Parts: sequence; C-alpha cells; structure tokens
Amino acid sequence: MSVCIVTGSAGLIGSEASRFFASKGFDVVGIDNDMRQVFFGADASTAWSKAKLVREVPNYTHKDIDIRDTAAVEALFTTYGKDITVVLHTAAQPSHDWAARDPFTDFSVNANGTLNMLEMTRRHAPEAVFIFTSTNKVYGDRPNSLPLVEEAERWELRNDPFAEHGIDETMSIDNTLHSLFGASKVAADVLVQEYGRYFGMRTACFRGGCLTGSGHSGTELHGFLAYLVQCAINSKPYTVFGYHGKQVRDNIHSSDLVNAFWHFAQAPRIAEVYNIGGGRHANCSMREAIAMCEDLTGRPMQWSYNETNRVGDHMWWISDIRRFQSHFPDWSLRYSIRDIITEIHGGQSERLAS
Repeated sequence: MSVCIVTGSAGLIGSEASRFFASKGFDVVGIDNDMRQVFFGADASTAWSKAKLVREVPNYTHKDIDIRDTAAVEALFTTYGKDITVVLHTAAQPSHDWAARDPFTDFSVNANGTLNMLEMTRRHAPEAVFIFTSTNKVYGDRPNSLPLVEEAERWELRNDPFAEHGIDETMSIDNTLHSLFGASKVAADVLVQEYGRYFGMRTACFRGGCLTGSGHSGTELHGFLAYLVQCAINSKPYTVFGYHGKQVRDNIHSSDLVNAFWHFAQAPRIAEVYNIGGGRHANCSMREAIAMCEDLTGRPMQWSYNETNRVGDHMWWISDIRRFQSHFPDWSLRYSIRDIITEIHGGQSERLAS
C-alpha cells in the first residue's frame, strides 16, 4: 500500500491532487476541516468538494483534522507509518487581509501547522516526499521596486533581467513588506527547506502565483479569478483595489500545478525551491480579466475602483518557471489564461445552477 497524505484536501489544489494521486493508484488520505468557511464565510465552504471526493473517489479517505492539532496529526501518521510515500501540504490561511484581523490564527495555521506536518513526516515516514504549496508572497512587495511601465491595460516590465521570462528564485525575501500572511508563509517555507537540508528529507517549496481552476471556492479576500467570474455571472458588484486596475498576475491551473507535483514526486530532490505559475504563457491584468469575463457573459460587469491597494500586494508578478522546467523537462503548461477563465465560467455556472 502506498499512501499519499493531502492537507487541505477539499480545497482547490488539495482536491485536484487527491483525484490525481488516487488515479495513479495511491490510497489518498485527505485532511480538511473546512477552515475556509471559518475564514471567509459560508459561501467559501469546501463541504461540496469534500462530498464529491468521498462520493467519487473510492480510494480516498477523509479526516476532519485540524493540522494544528499535534496529537491528531501524529495519530494519523502513526496509523499509516512508512506506507506514507508522499505528503502534499496545501492547507493554509491564504489571505493578506484576514491575517491582519487574526495574526495568531494565521501564524498557527500556516507556520505551526506546517511544522506539525514536517515533524510527523520526519518521525514516521522520513523517506516520504514532502511537497509544500508556498507562495510568491514570500518575496513581499519587492517586485514593486522593479522598473514597471504603465500601459493602457496593464503594468509591464521592460528592459530588466526579469522582463522576458518573469521573476526567478534569486529575488531576495529580505528588507521588504510582506504582510502578516506573507510572514507566516515565509516561516513555513523556510521550515520546509530546513527539514530538507538539516534532516536530508526530500522536500520542495512551490512558490505559486495565482493558483486557480473551476474547483476554487473563490471569495473577495482570496481566489480573485474565481470570485471575479462568480460576480460576472451573478451581476454582483466587484471592487478593484489600487494600481489603476492594471496589476498583473500569472495564473496556473490546478491541474498544471498538480502535474508538476507529480513530476517532482517521481524524481524528488532535497530542499528545492521553485517559482511556479502561468509565467508568460498565462497571465493577465485585472482590467484584462474583467474584459474576458464580460466577453463570456455578454454583458458589462458592475465593477468599481478603490484607490487603496492591499498591503503588500504586487503590481506585477510573472513567475520564471525555467528552473522547474530544467529539472523536469517533460512537464509543461497546458492551460492558457483564456482556457482557465472559460473553464471557471463553466464550472461556476454549473454549480450555481445546481
């Protein structure tokens, strides 16, 4: 028996990973206690996703465990022991704004929860591959110091080493404004690296841009593409915060990201760090995303502009994914930004109809 532990298993990346690894023959044990509903309200609940996994994936077992509960996490690892070959840690408190409201919960989930998962892996399944869904927010707002140029619909980077391919892993994480969320994710990211270097564990931090797909329970505070499409479908007001609505994000579909996890799991390395996202292949500004939503729905969106940007928010982020591609040349991105938004629109429409 080969067991894959997935935290945040009912979330966007966790549910995609649970299905994928189950399809590869793993017995998947999902950990998820629907904290997303606690963070963002009933509309963000992942209960629907959990129900689908339990109903549709025969080799999936669900555990309503809080990753901060050390005893519960250890009991789970004790049960499966060295049968655990992969640990996919996707659970998190993911919002800048929410972190500032409750720093204790944010840090305990993101940092202490990650420490629990690492330590129990080290104690009970030290040969397992440990994959962590980190974030580009570990770089804080340093990307905003790049020589950005304001264009008609977006900020863009010209005449800079990062311009052609995006931002790589050499960017410093020091002396920059992270937000409290960014700080808690930095702590987790460094822990994952340290368990790799210090204990020789096969760990990787995937520093994602915007992770998205039709399985996202998007809200105003997290999951901008899913929430934007939801607002477009429902003719619900949407607020753009700062930067003239021209802030740029690369977007990676959950399927492309989980496929990257799979490649790493097949040929793991120690203490790796990868920037991962849509890169130059799949990115858009807020204004461009709104235009695509309007094109899909056939009507204007009700959106307004707030001059105040979110603390630590990026004006421009495009991931340079060449480091990962150099290690795993058989992996590539499949979803364009248009593909992603079209799929989210279809998924949201179907879920709202039901």
